[in-house]
Parts: sequence; structure tokens; C-alpha cells
Amino acid sequence: MERTLAQAATQLGLTRTQLIALMQENDLLNDRRLPAYPTRDREYLRIKDGQWFHEKYGLQYTQSTKVRQTGIRWLADQLDIDLPAIPADRRDVA
Repeated sequence: MERTLAQAATQLGLTRTQLIALMQENDLLNDRRLPAYPTRDREYLRIKDGQWFHEKYGLQYTQSTKVRQTGIRWLADQLDIDLPAIPADRRDVA
């Protein structure tokens, strides 16, 4: 499962803006908010390519950063953030 930066920030107890600022301070994101080292960090972060059609300018291309499932704990370690406790799953209690 992949998350947007906003979704990852929520899991880390931050706002999207705070997460982006911390990631840029720690040289994890470049000025375009894409992974600074996409090859090195490919297990944790990914660049998603997208496209959409604009009536006047034609096909437009976009890129965004996605955080992989393993990237949440990795980001917490990289940014020195304590992850919120995961609630206990009580469904299998007999």
C-alpha cells in the first residue's frame, strides 16, 4: 500500500507541510518535493508519474512522491519521530 505525503504525515502525527519541511531539512526531498535519492530510497519512497488533459495546453504531466508501507517506519527513524502506538487488535480474543 502506498500513501501520499499527506496520508503519511497523518500517520506520523504531523501536517503535510511539517513533513515536507522535515524531509527537505534531512535531504530526503528535493525542491520539487520528489525523492532526492530515488535509487537509494526506492524501497521507501517512489515517484508517481501522472498525466491529465488541459483544454488549452494539451496533455500535462505531473510527478508526486508516494510513501511505501515500509517507508512509514523508515521516515520516523530518519526524522527522529516517535510513532504513535498501534492499538491492540482484539478481534481474535476468545
